[in-house]
This record gives sequence, C-alpha cells and structure tokens, in this order.
Amino acid sequence: MKRLFSFGIIKYENTLTYCMLYCNNVHFKRIHTNGVPFVMVASGGFCQFGDNLKINNGLKGNPIGRPQPSIFVVHKNASLIIGRDVGVSSAALISHKSITIGDHVKIGGGACIYDTDFHSLSSQDRLKGVLDKMCTKMDSIKIGNNVFIGAHSTILKGVTIGDNAIVGACSVVTKSIPANQIWGGNPARFIKHTT
Repeated sequence: MKRLFSFGIIKYENTLTYCMLYCNNVHFKRIHTNGVPFVMVASGGFCQFGDNLKINNGLKGNPIGRPQPSIFVVHKNASLIIGRDVGVSSAALISHKSITIGDHVKIGGGACIYDTDFHSLSSQDRLKGVLDKMCTKMDSIKIGNNVFIGAHSTILKGVTIGDNAIVGACSVVTKSIPANQIWGGNPARFIKHTT
C-alpha cells in the first residue's frame, strides 16, 4: 500500500510540474522530478529543457541541507537553455540575459547561477528605483558539456565553464574556467586538471 501511495505522489508531482512548464511556455520533452520546482518565465522570455532533465526539489528530493525547490526564472527578453541528461538539485537558475547549459551536466544542491547583479553597484543609483534597474549589470553564462557544479556553489555573470570542468562545493565563480580543470574556493581558483 505504501508503494502505491508513493507512486501516486510521484505521478501528482510530475503532473503538477508538467502543467507549470506548459503554463510558462517552457519547451521540453521528457523530465523527471522529485518534488515540484518553481518555474517563472516572463512574457518575451525563452526557456528550453533538453530531454531527460532530472530535477530534485526540497528536503525529500535533496536531503543534503538548505532544502528548497529548484528555481527556474527567466525575465523578459532573456533565455535559459538546458541540454540533455542534466541533473539539477534544489538549485536556482535566474536569467536576466542568457544562461546556456550543455549536456550531461550535474548541478549540485543549493547551487545558484545568476547572470545579473540584480542591482546597480552604485549606491546613488540604488536610491532611485528606475536608475537602479537601468544600471544593473548582466552578462551571459555558458556552461559546457559534462560539467559538475558542487553543492552550494554560485556562478556569477559573464562566466564560461569549459567541458569536463568541476567546480568544488561552496565555490563562488567570478571568472571563466577552462575545459578539463577543477576550481574551488571563494573566489574560485584553479586547483588541478581533471583526469
């Protein structure tokens, strides 16, 4: 009986997630979800999930601390494109311009990918709402194939991460990472080449 109940919950979560994706005009084929993510795509935004996306959400889906649903937010005229066979665990992907993620990428629990500063870096600009938004800096993020982003890491605007790279847990990535390298720390620095 417990197994049937669990299957019913999984089916409900998948149905709810599919409805949320359709309502937000997300282009997708097949996804698997454990829990229900938060999805918000503004009018004029573009979001595409590649085949076989796996999403873990909340404490049940990702019991490693800092539980939250996975968050996918795409603003007006922005894009979020995720490749095939990607895994996302309780992560936040916020696109104000462009985030592109390749195939076979693992995004660890609580990781954040932001292509914007959200606010102007000038204290004077932040005092004026319109000027604050107008002067906010944003830049595209590109993540290659077979990348592993460790839990609780933050990837910031303008970063490119090359194929097969690894970002250590709790890292803050402020500059681009070449292919086949392991980086970690705050700010993230080169550690060694992958094997």
